[in-house]
Amino acid sequence: MVALPASTLTVLRQLTLDLGTPPPSTFDNFFAGANAELVTRLRELEGALAAGPVADRSFYIWGEAGSGRTHLLQALVHEAQPGHARFASPQSSLAAFGFDPRVALYAIDDCDNLSGAQQIAAFNLFNEVRAHPTSALVAAGNAAPIGLAVREDLRTRLGWGLVFHLAPLPDEGKASVLKHAARERGIALADDVPAYLLTHFRRDMPSLMALLDALDRFSLEQKRAVTLPLLRTMLASPAGTEELRTATVPPASSKIGPHG
Repeated sequence: MVALPASTLTVLRQLTLDLGTPPPSTFDNFFAGANAELVTRLRELEGALAAGPVADRSFYIWGEAGSGRTHLLQALVHEAQPGHARFASPQSSLAAFGFDPRVALYAIDDCDNLSGAQQIAAFNLFNEVRAHPTSALVAAGNAAPIGLAVREDLRTRLGWGLVFHLAPLPDEGKASVLKHAARERGIALADDVPAYLLTHFRRDMPSLMALLDALDRFSLEQKRAVTLPLLRTMLASPAGTEELRTATVPPASSKIGPHG
């Protein structure tokens, strides 16, 4: 199916505003699929460090955009005891990469986009963590360590520990994630809605979740259940936002089908 014209895929104005706070990223709302070993290791890491000693204290996770890397790092920090975990990314200050003996878990996201100064700070943090048996570091990026466009010394450090490639979710897994997320939001999602989203729009999870949030908001405004007719009504609305249109519409030259 050819991509629908942008004019027919707009949504109500302010649709991206006041959507409410989405559920936090946790291990329970991450669909593990073929990544069960990684999820188990991360879930148990803080407790293992407390019991010590732990043989594997550095992890590197890689996968394509939307594969769940950030979700796992946020879950690691969210489920740790207060003050025991720290999240850092290219948007963080250099102070976020500093070592603190009171912090057991360090999570560094989007290693491929770190600035030069942040890469040096991450390298130093890695060395500090290795020197302190009660701490661990979990990093993530868009490629395996050997393919990362970062300093050679940081690339080497990232490859020293356990390296996991996040296996992509099959369609049934994505549908399960959408249904689980809908339940967390108190949405009664009709069974045919996930299948329609997966065959007509961008298939990465951030885009699908953006659509689900928009549909939730629209259903509240219309006081109607979340069904396929409601979704089609939303997509045909006369006013909307560019952000959500971008999240839902593939490039104009794209073909959309069950494997698009």
